[in-house]
Amino acid sequence: MILFEKIDAIGKTTLNRPEKYNSFVREMALALQNILNDCANDDSIRCILITGSGKAFCAGQDLKEATDPEGPEIEQIVREHYNPIIRKIREIEKPVIAAVNGIAAGAGANVALACDIVVAGKSANFIQAFSKIGLIPDSGGTYFLPRLIGLPKATALMMTGESISAEKAEKMGMIYAVYEDAEFESKSLQLAKSISEMPTKGLGYTKRLLTHSLNNSLDEQLDLEAETQALSAKSEDHKEGVQAFLEKRPPVFTGK
Repeated sequence: MILFEKIDAIGKTTLNRPEKYNSFVREMALALQNILNDCANDDSIRCILITGSGKAFCAGQDLKEATDPEGPEIEQIVREHYNPIIRKIREIEKPVIAAVNGIAAGAGANVALACDIVVAGKSANFIQAFSKIGLIPDSGGTYFLPRLIGLPKATALMMTGESISAEKAEKMGMIYAVYEDAEFESKSLQLAKSISEMPTKGLGYTKRLLTHSLNNSLDEQLDLEAETQALSAKSEDHKEGVQAFLEKRPPVFTGK
């Protein structure tokens, strides 16, 4: 249900239920949690890339499981499947890139939007599909989407369930970049490789600061910047960056 491949310092994670548009079931959600944990604890992995197989990134929850009288209830699904995934994505102090290769609907869209960088193929679409089945957006959607595109647009997308093209999503500020479908896989990997070769600790500290900035006051954020800058200055990558600058050569970062 999930394919994992280590490519250099990239942990490439592929949601793999193409016949079901990569919709989540319990086994798949728990597997993704485990992979995120493993990537967090593996120092040789310096960037995580999440994508999908087939025509979809992820169509959200498999409704057959959600409506099965013998299966998990909706609250259990949200609390045990999606909430831990979103928390892990935000807590891992490594860059997490979502490479949205096709439709990203419901929880699938919101898992993508919780990532640090989101890129999409030109044919991809984002849909807050919850209103179409009488549910509310979960998986951090009501937290991240208003912060990405503003409350009025987020409200409209969540209430109408409108499908948004990748190009429109980029113009809204919802995602970082759109790639032509023919180049999507290579450009996504190229981005992940570039990010994986950067100072991983510094990027992790940046992610920590950005996450706290969503709730901190200015004074709290300034204090946290000072504390975190002191940690960054002690890293080997900082020393390498300064030395490379003085020697007028490209830096070779190790993520330490």
